[in-house]
Amino acid sequence: MPRFSGVFPGAISMEIVMALIGLVIGIGLGVGGLIVYQNLQGQKRRREAESEAERILKEAQHQAKQTAMDAQDEALRIQREAEKNAKRRRQELDRESDRLQKRRADLDARYERLEQREQNLNKRQSKLDRRQNEINAMYEEQKAELERVAGMTRDEARQELLTMVEQETRQDMARRIREIEAETRLEADRRARDIIALAIQRIASEHVNEISVSVVPLPSEDMKGRIIGRNGRNIRAFEQATGVDVVVDDTPEAVTISSFDPVRREIARRAMAKLVLDGRIHPARIEKLVEDARKEVEQIVREEGERAVYEAGVPGLHPELIKLLGRLKFRTSYGQNQHAHSIETAHIAGMIAAELGADVATAKAGGLLHDIGKAIDHEIEGTHAQIGADFAKRYGVPPKVVNCIASHHHEVEQECVEAIIVEAADAISGARPGARRESLETYIRRVKALEDVAKEFKGVEQSYALQAGREVRIMVKPEEIDDLATTRLARDISRRIEETMQYPGQIKVTIIRETRAIDYAK
Repeated sequence: MPRFSGVFPGAISMEIVMALIGLVIGIGLGVGGLIVYQNLQGQKRRREAESEAERILKEAQHQAKQTAMDAQDEALRIQREAEKNAKRRRQELDRESDRLQKRRADLDARYERLEQREQNLNKRQSKLDRRQNEINAMYEEQKAELERVAGMTRDEARQELLTMVEQETRQDMARRIREIEAETRLEADRRARDIIALAIQRIASEHVNEISVSVVPLPSEDMKGRIIGRNGRNIRAFEQATGVDVVVDDTPEAVTISSFDPVRREIARRAMAKLVLDGRIHPARIEKLVEDARKEVEQIVREEGERAVYEAGVPGLHPELIKLLGRLKFRTSYGQNQHAHSIETAHIAGMIAAELGADVATAKAGGLLHDIGKAIDHEIEGTHAQIGADFAKRYGVPPKVVNCIASHHHEVEQECVEAIIVEAADAISGARPGARRESLETYIRRVKALEDVAKEFKGVEQSYALQAGREVRIMVKPEEIDDLATTRLARDISRRIEETMQYPGQIKVTIIRETRAIDYAK
């Protein structure tokens, strides 16, 4: 009987069968021995057990044989499937190999075609090189012939051509530059007019005439004697307490208070008005009313300074600066109230800065504080621009605003665009119609003096004051003044005007030198 190892699952090996048989036999023998030991009748059971064991053994042998056959069939089936898979794999490999072989053949054919094309290109390149050499030789021959005919070398011809092109280009460029400058000037003038007109349109302020005296009306002529007092003691006490000059003249029912300090003049005016109204005029009463008037004016100064800061929209200023702004309420220049002028300049500067994209806050602050030095310029030596800049710097004003104050009359260099805007706003506020007023007689004297200053210089033929005295146009003799001398003459006349005249804003000096050639056709 063939033996099988435990390769196939479910198969019973001969060892198991033999072990089973041995177990069965052992059980049978044990049972038989027990039966013999117990009872001789047990022999019958032993025979039955042996018969049963033999039957089990036969069944086990049959089952083992059947299992071996099944395992053999399974092994044959697996072998056939493996052979079938191997055959299919070989077929796939053969097909893949055929494809690779075919592709290699295609690549070889393509490579041969590329080599053939490269050879053809090399041949054509050789022909092109030969043709290029022939063309170069012909070019050199033609160039040599052209140089012989033209009588100049190639570099000389190139230089002459470049010179001609440069001249034409320069002419075109100069013409184009002039056109662009004219267009730019027109556009800039239009934009500037629009911005200035918008700023002026949005500003409306009242102005008062500039005076250095104040007039106090009196109820009667007898009041003048009471103001003077016995031996002049009342008027002396008043002048000593206020620091002003009291003029009692022939003006009917009025006394004049004179002082270059507008705050002191206002205190004196208020005190004098109260004395006249009260009627009790003596040194003690004078001191009390003057002190009361001083407190009132100080309160007005603070209120006006705060109002200026509020209206201009410039918060965060030091109280001393606000106080100086309030003092400008009593300061005028060429008929223009400086308190209103400062607020107006701040508004105009803010509008222009907004239109130009500059710093609106800096422009407003610079416009509001630009004339702050006028509040104390009678107390400190120096120009009001420098005094105001030093004062503002002392109280923590930003550097850009300080530069706006110091440079609005070009005493120092302008370091930011806001300084230029403040200067323009100051000029607009001071020069616009109705801003500053002067009497007709004063205006005529100033205009005539302006023309006379120009006529004093040698070579001046005629001079005319234009634009309400803001421009002087001077005609010179061309045989005595050349072009270079006109520039020097304009500078000298401007300097003479600055040194000898008082005027608002600025005056433009224009020198005209004209040469005419005249002939007659007969």
